[in-house]
Amino acid sequence: MSKLPKVTGRDMRGVMSYPPTPALPGSDQVEAQNTVDLAETERMITQLMRDGVDAIALNGTLGEMATLTLDEWKAFAECAVQTAHSIDPDFPIFVGATTLSTRETVSRMRFLSELGATGTLLGRPMWGEMVAPVMEKFYRDVAEAVPEMAIVVYDNTAAFGGIIPRSVYRTLVQLPQVVAVKYAGGASVGFRYHNDMAHTGTKFPLMPIETDWFPAWEMYGEELVGMAWSSTTAMGPDPVLHLRDALQQGRTEDARWLTERLRWAHEPFIVGQDFFEFAKYNIPLEKIRVNQAGYIHVGQSRVPYTEDLVPQVHWDTTTQHVERYKQISAEIEARLGARDK
Repeated sequence: MSKLPKVTGRDMRGVMSYPPTPALPGSDQVEAQNTVDLAETERMITQLMRDGVDAIALNGTLGEMATLTLDEWKAFAECAVQTAHSIDPDFPIFVGATTLSTRETVSRMRFLSELGATGTLLGRPMWGEMVAPVMEKFYRDVAEAVPEMAIVVYDNTAAFGGIIPRSVYRTLVQLPQVVAVKYAGGASVGFRYHNDMAHTGTKFPLMPIETDWFPAWEMYGEELVGMAWSSTTAMGPDPVLHLRDALQQGRTEDARWLTERLRWAHEPFIVGQDFFEFAKYNIPLEKIRVNQAGYIHVGQSRVPYTEDLVPQVHWDTTTQHVERYKQISAEIEARLGARDK
């Protein structure tokens, strides 16, 4: 019998952090090579783990999967996985392997398997929009080709040209390799989330973003939505981890208050106002906010998605977002820190 992943969907609990791929100076140039800042990568993984995140996923959109060379992607994956497992050999770390073809994705997944990565964050080929039967075949093919690798399915309506149909979710629950879905692309806890969950049930979590975690938890409970995804943790994970603790400890009013404050902090950021406008600039905007927050030094975005082409209004509203996020960290200390003393 084929070897199966070390983790299952029922193991996925807490906060899955989505940090960027740190870049060395000059990484925004066309001729740049070997752009990954491996020293900062090691520090980033170490810091996130020591601060308490429950899992890490790399090389999605913010992780610049689309703009790294193969050599850069391999160097980053090796550094990140080895760093994580030098601290905790069982820590769940997922590295993106989304490409334009099944064969290239399988090749990259086999590389990750040899490294000892827990699994992969996996979107789907997007040169042509995938209809449901093609999508089902893609996920079956990669799961069968690398059966030991866990898969976090990346559901992003803008990046991958549409939603994952419910018929595909019926296929995903049959694959033991699928342990979670990053429910993104502007989706929130509404009709689509509810109907998709009717197919997935307790098999694996449909992970909401941290600002939607409390309403999802309140409606469906920990068994169904025990894990959230968060790129905001790259700005410093403390507020999001406080929300996790409040939910897990049954402190409903604290969870409600933290969610309200996190939503207030996100209010100026374009992602919550116009997701498809955000999707045009998401890589540089995410790097702008992470660099301004100062928790991780992520460097510049790689071509073609560079900061110099981001409209000034988005720079300004992103700065407001970062300032608000820093403010709520102080508010949390005042509200919750005093209680713990």
